Amino acid sequence: MIQAIGLTSTARKESPPTVDDVSFEAVTGRVTALLGARGAGKTTVVRLMLELQHGRGITYFRGRPLHRITHPAREVGVLLGDVPGHPARTVRGQLRMLCSAAGVPVQRADEVLEVVGLVSLRDLRLGTLSRGMDRRLGLACALLADPHTLVLDGPADGLSIREGKWLHGILRAHATVGGTVLFTTDDAKEAARTADRVVTLDGGRVIADQDVAAFARTRLRPRVAVRSPHAARLGVLLTKEARTAKRSVEVVTEDGNRLSVYGSSCADVGETAFRHNILVHQLADETGDAGPLVALSPLADADADADADADADAGAGPAHRTLTTSFGQEAETEGNALAPAPAHARPLAPATEPPLDASGAGSTFVPLGGTTSPSPSTETATTGGERGEEAAGSPRTSAAALPSLPPPITIRPARGPLRPLRYELRRATGIATGYVTVALVVAVSGLIAVLLGRAGHTPQPLLLAAWPQALPLPPAAVGAGLLGAFAFGDEFRHPALAADRGTVPHRLGLLAAKLIIGAATAVLMAVLVIGCDAALLHLVYGQELTQVPADWLSLSASWIALVAACAWAGVLASGVFRSTAAGLAAVVAVPIVVVPLVQKALEGPSVRTAAGLPGRLQELALLHWPFGAERFVAAGVRMVAQPVGGALTLSLTALLCAYLLTVLRPKVR
Repeated sequence: MIQAIGLTSTARKESPPTVDDVSFEAVTGRVTALLGARGAGKTTVVRLMLELQHGRGITYFRGRPLHRITHPAREVGVLLGDVPGHPARTVRGQLRMLCSAAGVPVQRADEVLEVVGLVSLRDLRLGTLSRGMDRRLGLACALLADPHTLVLDGPADGLSIREGKWLHGILRAHATVGGTVLFTTDDAKEAARTADRVVTLDGGRVIADQDVAAFARTRLRPRVAVRSPHAARLGVLLTKEARTAKRSVEVVTEDGNRLSVYGSSCADVGETAFRHNILVHQLADETGDAGPLVALSPLADADADADADADADAGAGPAHRTLTTSFGQEAETEGNALAPAPAHARPLAPATEPPLDASGAGSTFVPLGGTTSPSPSTETATTGGERGEEAAGSPRTSAAALPSLPPPITIRPARGPLRPLRYELRRATGIATGYVTVALVVAVSGLIAVLLGRAGHTPQPLLLAAWPQALPLPPAAVGAGLLGAFAFGDEFRHPALAADRGTVPHRLGLLAAKLIIGAATAVLMAVLVIGCDAALLHLVYGQELTQVPADWLSLSASWIALVAACAWAGVLASGVFRSTAAGLAAVVAVPIVVVPLVQKALEGPSVRTAAGLPGRLQELALLHWPFGAERFVAAGVRMVAQPVGGALTLSLTALLCAYLLTVLRPKVR
């Protein structure tokens, strides 16, 4: 069950809030439609419910606000706009990746593919999906964690009639098994066909909260659509015949040569036109949308309510039109103003309106639970008679007992994946970008190694690494930095983890997973580069250039540390600057910018050295390092003492501090 109470968006400058004191309920086991024209505030209401936008109010999902739910994806399935996945990722790969993020078995991806009818299209790329297939994939993502509640913003927008019927069948099935469904639409007919209850918004306020039967009775009426060059004459004749036959027929003159005839049939209208030789271009049965209801003042008389029951079916058309009844009465109507809705079709209101506070907050209620909080300004799921009795017999609510404002809505950071390592592994291996990068690095390194071997002036370690002395970094290090930059760069470009927020959650678990996968990928690529370069040199020049160096262990450690550090620099920089290009630029800037600065800082004679540092570290730790580990510590110290090693260490420290600042800043706020 969803309970939205007092949702109010933050006003900008002098303009009023887009959504003002919206309250309603979506009952378990029923489909609820949030209906309104474009600009009525439907999307804003949904974003306020999901705590994606600043404002005031509170929304309970089965009695708990969203930020109090441990695993929101398992409670609320959300569909907002298109699926923001990488265009090169397959449908199945996208769902399996999101399974790791939601902490559900990967088999769930195949189950929801079967539910939404995408089993045969599971190997298609996301960039090739049509609008209808994308809607199906979005619904599959919402259903992935088997949530109790579905909140869908315009799920049928842009769909064909057949696809819309299929979608509505899925929503009905979810509600039938005990789920709660809330979707937004601007089509009154769609709401009447699909929903059990319709909440109507107009100008950011709830103007009606009705069962679908009452909604259809007050908003949708059968009519005969007529198009004729002699529409005015035909309208007069239909009115005269209805008056003569004493039938209740309403003729609405629309813009141009169109008529809408209520209370008649195509046969009667066609016979009248035939008898009077009136040319007719169109004659069809339709279901007319009478336009949005008009919320009356809570102080309206009971007599007016009774009169409204008889006139609730009055239609609304263009900006200015004429209504002609069977009794020949004509009334000029402006805009979309309608006759008052019946009492059972209008939202309940307190017997006495409490005064507005300084911020303009509207009236509030004491809910059934007994706690003082803003109450829905609409009907609950009771019968029409019960609602009328409650409205007439409810005691006056004291303004002093009501809170001045609904609670503020705070945008909280998005939650990270529940299984970050599996998520990152599927993200990295689900597209061809990483494979193409590794292949290019290996090919370029092999070509450079052959050219350096032909020149004959490069030391063997640099030759195997394909590192010309004129270049600041070898191709393998640049490739490792690029792979690391893709880790966060693709996330920000295609935010699959926080699609509704359009960003990436800054979580230390996610960062650790990306650092581990990035370093492992870089090390594998570095080993592959050395092996391919050695094989290529042996093939071209023989065994002379492929001898194993005497200090191969320390050289291997230095080589692995270099590529891993470049990968980490790319990961951290892309996470801080939210761009793949920025991550790669940070890696390239290390030898070009940072190394000269480190060298300049270390220029000049040195009075003291750090000789014996490993031994002093061992004494400080009060432990005996086994297997001669002090040699590795000494090698690490020497590596950091080198200009490139020192520059990388300095850059990684700065980037890590910057990333931690982005993680902690929202918590401090």
